[in-house]
Formats: sequence, C-alpha cells, structure tokens
Amino acid sequence: MSDPVDHAPIGEWRLIREEARPGPMQMALDEIAAETAAAGGPRTVRVYQWDPSCLSLGYHQDPQTVDWEACEQAGIDVTRRQTGGGGIYHDSYGDISYSITAPVDEFPSDLLEAYHQLCQPVLAAFDRMGVEASFVETEAEELYTPACYLRALHPAHDIVAGGRKISGNAQYRRKDAVIQHGSLTYSVDAERHLSTFVDPPTDAETFGKRVTGIDEQSDINREEAVTALEDALAEWCGATESSWTDAELQRARARVDERYAAEEWVQRTPGQREK
Repeated sequence: MSDPVDHAPIGEWRLIREEARPGPMQMALDEIAAETAAAGGPRTVRVYQWDPSCLSLGYHQDPQTVDWEACEQAGIDVTRRQTGGGGIYHDSYGDISYSITAPVDEFPSDLLEAYHQLCQPVLAAFDRMGVEASFVETEAEELYTPACYLRALHPAHDIVAGGRKISGNAQYRRKDAVIQHGSLTYSVDAERHLSTFVDPPTDAETFGKRVTGIDEQSDINREEAVTALEDALAEWCGATESSWTDAELQRARARVDERYAAEEWVQRTPGQREK
C-alpha cells in the first residue's frame, strides 16, 4: 500500500552547485552522498556536469550494445549506473544532471509517489526557465531499447516539453538511503548520441522528433539553466550551499577504482554477479 502522507523534505540539506568531473567520479559521489545521509550527515541535492562527455549504461545493459571504438575515438567515457534503463549519452555541454540523496524512510515507499515527490524541484526548475514541461501522460512506443531516450516513455519518470522528452529520471534504493538522479537535456546532439551505440535502427531526424532540449524551448543560456535548477533544488528542501568533505572525496576516488571505472563493473554482461 502506498503512503498516504506527502513526505516533505526534512532534516539538514546541503546544496552542491554544478561541478565538472568524469562520469565514474560523478556516479561514485552519488553513492557516497547516500552513505553520508544514511549515517546521519546532511542530505544532498546537487547539480553536475560530465567532463569529458560520457555514456552511462543502465545497470542491466548489455555492453555489446556499445560502440566502444567510436566512444574511444571521440573521447567519450563509458561508465555504468546503479539505476536501470538504457544508456544515456551525457554531453559535457548539452546535458545538465542532478541528484537527490536522503535516508530511505524520509520519502514514500511507493515508487510512483516517490518519483513525483522527488521530481517536484525538476519541474519547478523548468518553470523558472520558461519551459512548459510535465510528466508524459501516456506511454510512447519504444524505438530502440539500448538507448534510454528512445525507450518507451513512462508517466512515472519521463518529463516532456512540446510532446518530446526533455528529462529522464531514475531512482534506486539501498537498505538505508534513496538516490534519485536525472538528466535535463539542454541541447540535443542526436548524431553524437546515436554514435555511442552499435547500429541503432534510427537516425538523427527520428531522434530529434523524440527528444528536445531547453535551448529549443527557451532563450535561456546554459549557465542560467544550471542556476535555475540549483535554486529550485535548494528551495525545495531548504538546502544550504556547501561542499564535499575531504573524506568523502577520498572515499569517492576509491569507489571509482573499485567500481565505476573498473572493467569488471562497466563491461559486465547481463546477469553477471557484481564482485
């Protein structure tokens, strides 16, 4: 049964403004932020940039769907998320990412309710940007399973503007913490996005009919869009601007080596147990 109470954010929250780091480090920091919150430390809302550009694979994604040679030649990193779904190309300019981490018992246990609660600041950010965005009302057909943005659109976590996907959001739960992260597309680079996959059965024109960017929907520049998201996140939970501790960064670097940059994690096959 779903929780009847609207779980407004409680406790101490910190805002970490946009930082540019490699994809494996960004995924490690999401995990470390969850550990901090679960241990009684501050909950975290943050905005981040993937630098260099990176393809993040879904938890169960087959590595054979990736064009590894094309990614290497283009200088595109590859890592694997803890969340499911298909691969997402995070362009260092065209993607704006965020995450929210908090103790698991502070938000609804019902997944749909939790998504809608945790996406409130994302929708508020789009409003600040002058973008008319909302959850997709009905599922849209799947075009290509390995690519997250070409999968069937889902009313729980896919946000659209003008009928096209502009934000994807995903969530995973540890025993003691919830982590939601997502991407807001600032600018679409369909050809580069598709180039990270092996022989996708679609083209850039078709991709453009499914996906849109903030720069198509508003005159706001990227810096202004980032600030709008940061401010919406902070206002939603009453966060105070802060930063990582040295200990957190040290643990995150170790987690990168252990997991997010390790071949055993990134290139593992579906069903393979994590070591």
